[in-house]
Amino acid sequence: MSQAAENSSPVVLVVDDEPELRSLLDEYFGRHGFTVYTAADAAEARLAVASRAPALAILDINMPGENGLSLARWMRETQPGIGLVMLTTAGESIDRIIGLELGADDYLPKPFEMRELLARVRAVLRRAVVLAAATPTSPAIAPAGESRRIAFGAYRLDLDERRLRDADGRDIEISAAEFDLLALFARHPNRPLNRNQIMEQAHNRGWDVFDRSIDLRVMRLRRKIERNPDRPELIKTVRNVGYVFVPATAQE
Repeated sequence: MSQAAENSSPVVLVVDDEPELRSLLDEYFGRHGFTVYTAADAAEARLAVASRAPALAILDINMPGENGLSLARWMRETQPGIGLVMLTTAGESIDRIIGLELGADDYLPKPFEMRELLARVRAVLRRAVVLAAATPTSPAIAPAGESRRIAFGAYRLDLDERRLRDADGRDIEISAAEFDLLALFARHPNRPLNRNQIMEQAHNRGWDVFDRSIDLRVMRLRRKIERNPDRPELIKTVRNVGYVFVPATAQE
């Protein structure tokens, strides 16, 4: 591949302790127009990211030493815009749930079809492009002190007290399920969440949930926090994906 072609190709980092799988993914994604580099463990991955930040990382969760969940947390903190696809052992739903909590964009259980992984990687990268075009570059959401209070627009969300307040400190009436959904959005600002990711969290918290109930909860949240629920600025719809929480708005 020429240097010019390599520079224009999406850069993907594969982190897995299985050399055969690393080689296979390197060759397969390379044939489909990606620039690929690999790492056998988290330490190698950290060095690789420091040398050249990828657009997306494919991370195996179960690796010797530092596991993929810890590495995903570090990547999300140091490379906020990176796409993360986790490879999990079939049936280990708790790993998938934790991975999504840490900010993973998607997951795929082993063994998997190469075409499905390719499709998921492309989907994550497409969502990143849509998000970059639709959202501001400077997030306005940040923890305030140790109590984990999150400010957005004219509101303050207290994750410890499980309360939503307006600019004057008045409590906004909000159900437990609505709070959990808003907290999920707030922990992943400026990142699109699809319905599967939201439902993973919902089932983990005991919601009786399906696609339509997510849409209804989003609609109720919008009525409580948006200036115009019909033209949302905080919880936006990303067509064919799901929703994205955009705290940096004119409401602030």
